[in-house]
Amino acid sequence: MIDIKVPAVGESISEVTLVKWLKQQGQYVERDEVIAELESEKATFEVNAEKAGTLNTVGKEGETLKIGDVLARIDDHAARPEGAATPADASAPVVQKPAEPAPAKPAAPAPTAAPGSPTAATTAPATTAPTAQAPVTVSPNDIKATPVAAAMITDKKIDAGSITPSGANGKILKHDVLEALEHPGRTPGKELFTRVDRREKMSNLRKTVSRRLVEAKNTTAMLTTFNEVDMSAIMALRAKYKDKFKEKHGVNLGFMSFFTKAACYALQEWPAVNAYIDGDELVYHDYCDISIAVSAPKGLVVPVIRNAESLSMAEIEKKVVELATKARDNKLSMEEMQGGTFTITNGGVFGSLLSTPIINIPQSAILGMHKIEERAVVVNGQIVIRSMMYLAVSYDHRIIDGRESVSFLVRVKELLENPDQLLFGKDPVKALLEL
Repeated sequence: MIDIKVPAVGESISEVTLVKWLKQQGQYVERDEVIAELESEKATFEVNAEKAGTLNTVGKEGETLKIGDVLARIDDHAARPEGAATPADASAPVVQKPAEPAPAKPAAPAPTAAPGSPTAATTAPATTAPTAQAPVTVSPNDIKATPVAAAMITDKKIDAGSITPSGANGKILKHDVLEALEHPGRTPGKELFTRVDRREKMSNLRKTVSRRLVEAKNTTAMLTTFNEVDMSAIMALRAKYKDKFKEKHGVNLGFMSFFTKAACYALQEWPAVNAYIDGDELVYHDYCDISIAVSAPKGLVVPVIRNAESLSMAEIEKKVVELATKARDNKLSMEEMQGGTFTITNGGVFGSLLSTPIINIPQSAILGMHKIEERAVVVNGQIVIRSMMYLAVSYDHRIIDGRESVSFLVRVKELLENPDQLLFGKDPVKALLEL
């Protein structure tokens, strides 16, 4: 019998939550097979069986465990169950013997389907009129309706499963169909409003998010500055090259690569925005590790794109897809979420028009993207329709002055409105003339 203990997952983490057992009590497990899923305050990770044997669970789902606590025990002397494949057998290729063709049977006459069966519903002639005495099947789920109700359901193309029947033996009546038409989307049999309260234990990840957000509000002199950017040039560029980009690089050309590139150039011009306060010292970075805020199933996570200033547009897009996929699957490692010198968050994907993002401490600033919306703007004295986006930069006023924060955001705006400058970080003509 060996003990499976909760592994250490980070220097500052002392406890984890047992999210769920992937193998059950008494089940025979193979060595290195995943048996449980744990969640720390920063990430979700899996626990593997150290030896093959019968599993004896100790921890309970939802329970908080200390690092080093016994999670489970494995009886490594237990006999392998009969019929269970050994690891060697499982990895061996399976050779299937081709099946012998069955002798052909003479075709039987089509049976007469009983009323109310799926076969009857699919084989009955369309012109057959239902009798007034018997209900007619209107879906494969044996939902029955009166002739008038059935005709209304067919005419209005209503999903019969969305109608609450009130007739005898679950029969749908005329007024049931009328009720469904007047109140579409209502779940059958469910009250629209109740006074039931429901309590759920906060996950470690949600606790950490809550604590860090409050800490950011209470320990920084946070301020937000706003601007707007004309996204027309980028949208035209994406429309022109998105197919070739996808064919060449295997990823879509999204907005995040443009914003990341623009932010990296602006951060190098305004280094205070890429710095943070450590005690009575200011720590500056000559690199840009860009954190991207991702909404995962269990809460907000912020994985990091390392040295984003050195990556191409395609490399940035590939990294964004990789990190976002891992976040949705709860597969992000601790290393992928640690560090970061500046954060970009996109509330526009949820429809946000304008917001004030909260700093991701110990960083000193965060850039907020928002919804792209067509608006009337004045260009060269003329009112035109352009695709506009509001931008917001929240910053720690202790280290970043107003001049730096506003200038940083204006520089991001200039680069986005002139995407050809993202190659050099400046106007190509000025670069040529060394101006």
